[in-house]
Amino acid sequence: MPTGCVLRKNNAGRKAIAMAKTQGQSRIELPDSFTDVVYLSDKTEIPAEVRGLFRDKKLTFCLLPLAGYGKIRSRPDLVGAVVIDACGTTTSENPELGRILESLERDNIGTIVLTQRVELPVTPSCPSLPGDTFSTGSTVESVSLDDLWSQISMNLAYRKPLNRGIAVKPPAMANPSEKSRSSRVAGQPQTPDDLVDSLTEQLRLAGLVQRDFLPSHLPNSNDVRWAVTFLPAEWVSGDIYDVARIDEQHIGFYLADAVGHSMPAALLTIFIKQALAMRETVGNTYRIFAPAEVMKNLNLRMTGQKLSGYQFATCCYCLLNVKTRQLTVARAGHPYPILLRRGQPPQQIQTRGALLGIFENAEFLQQTVQLQAGDRILLYSDGAEFLIGNNDKTEVFQFSEELMAVKDAPITDIVDRLTELAGRRQLEPAEIDDLTIVGLEIL
Repeated sequence: MPTGCVLRKNNAGRKAIAMAKTQGQSRIELPDSFTDVVYLSDKTEIPAEVRGLFRDKKLTFCLLPLAGYGKIRSRPDLVGAVVIDACGTTTSENPELGRILESLERDNIGTIVLTQRVELPVTPSCPSLPGDTFSTGSTVESVSLDDLWSQISMNLAYRKPLNRGIAVKPPAMANPSEKSRSSRVAGQPQTPDDLVDSLTEQLRLAGLVQRDFLPSHLPNSNDVRWAVTFLPAEWVSGDIYDVARIDEQHIGFYLADAVGHSMPAALLTIFIKQALAMRETVGNTYRIFAPAEVMKNLNLRMTGQKLSGYQFATCCYCLLNVKTRQLTVARAGHPYPILLRRGQPPQQIQTRGALLGIFENAEFLQQTVQLQAGDRILLYSDGAEFLIGNNDKTEVFQFSEELMAVKDAPITDIVDRLTELAGRRQLEPAEIDDLTIVGLEIL
């Protein structure tokens, strides 16, 4: 986990902090230049110990009400990390919180949710602060200020503009004896190029292992046809999908997106793959889980695991009855699946559900759609939003020209065309994201 970050404070941040001091840390507007931490809370001030941490680490910060998250979405490039003070609330009590988390996740803004306040001694790095710490998950017993700083610094390392200067200590070997042994085996000290080559090769191999967890074949038949594209932003991906025949009549399929990139997100996808259960066996019989139950069970597994760092994920799970052509959908903060019916405009299949891994008691709803011959379904990760569509300024979802041009084509042609367009698009490094599409067609 990154440590030792060196950060510079901009003038806008100094003004923000000075204003907070004179106004008792009242709510302030988002500065017009880069801000390290935006603290979203309906409380009147940032807790003293957290505010002290920000000052100790020389971070620029500001306080906004939860309803003010729209200011962040208008200029996500000016925000390093968002801390949401959700202490004492749940997504059921405050559905707006779930929508905020989904929005920030879509904008690829690192988010830390504080859901508990725990009385513990403060770590030595902040000796002058009161003895309070916060938890970043409803099932985490305690997280110290150092843990909070580690998560913030990791987000800043990913989001910080390059010209602002951030130095992150590289991971060290476990102990000096291991370092010595490594040098003896190699015969000479590793050069920086050797280290880069070694890490690159390890990531390449990790990517191959991750692909082994993807389905080796798709259950095509006379009734259904499938098409998939899987394009990691790096060697490993924060996306994972599966298409599995549960029995002769049912097929379960899903697409999950772990918040973040590279190895932390990839590790979480492997956990999701193993934790997501489509059915349970009882004696000589079995029971197929309803999609909402699948999401609920997966969320309990994630919160019960007490994951650290990149602990959030989105997911959309669908259960298809091949004989009746009924499709039941549940989602957890994921983009809505798209129904393409020939001769009609595309439709979103909308159902509510919070992000995975935050609240134990999160609720997930499901919706059943009656499909007919020729219907096609698209699941996609947020890296494919530019190909599918997005909300306009009035928060109305607008389908892209690219999708509208192929909406009546067979599913294989649609996925192939979207994949081709994704390969042609020129992106800035900060815009590159994992891209996955899972397509289904009823024959």
